[in-house]
Amino acid sequence: MEDQNAKQQDQQDSIRESGQLLLDENAHKNEIYLVTVIGEVEGHDVLGNNAKTTKYEHILPQLAAIEDSREIDGVLVLINTMGGDVEAGLAIAEMLASLSKPTVSLVLGGSHSIGVPIAVSTDYSFIVPTGTMVIHPVRMNGTVIGVRQTFDYFRRIQDRITGFVASHCGISEERYVELMMETEMLTKDVGSILVGEDCVREGIINEVGGISQAMGKLHEMIEKSDDKRKDLC
Repeated sequence: MEDQNAKQQDQQDSIRESGQLLLDENAHKNEIYLVTVIGEVEGHDVLGNNAKTTKYEHILPQLAAIEDSREIDGVLVLINTMGGDVEAGLAIAEMLASLSKPTVSLVLGGSHSIGVPIAVSTDYSFIVPTGTMVIHPVRMNGTVIGVRQTFDYFRRIQDRITGFVASHCGISEERYVELMMETEMLTKDVGSILVGEDCVREGIINEVGGISQAMGKLHEMIEKSDDKRKDLC
């Protein structure tokens, strides 16, 4: 009983500190690591205490540990983010994309801006019917020097995002840029908002579904991965 209480306390602390949790008590006997990307993706600047954030310095080391772990079989990523720091978001997306273990993402609420690369970085992706994705050009806060080099720098950042998204899902770079530069959909910004099935239709997300579909798909992928390893042995 004490061991069970201690485990529950450890789980609660893990959720409270980093929004991460190991799911190891299921009928499939698979060890699944749960990662959440919520609020704003925090970069090198620390955001205010009242803001919900995802800290990349929490997620990156844990993803490295997951890759090196013999116990963890797969990763489920729950996403409800307004976007945030481009460099931090791309770092998380690249780490997820480079994992050798099966990964599934589920967009809940929204996966806006830099949340789009994170959502498509996994092996398979889901979005709930009411989930949204906002696609818009790169923006920068603070003072911007109005010279050609600044705009070239913006373009290079945007090309990195566009190239990553197009290489990890079914949308082309040309279509992604069209959605990004749409001028009639958002009242205060340039870009597009896609809801549920729209994301699947555009080829960004694989399937509309919820937690049961996402969890079922991940277990299926883990079992196929195990069978493949057994065949190689």
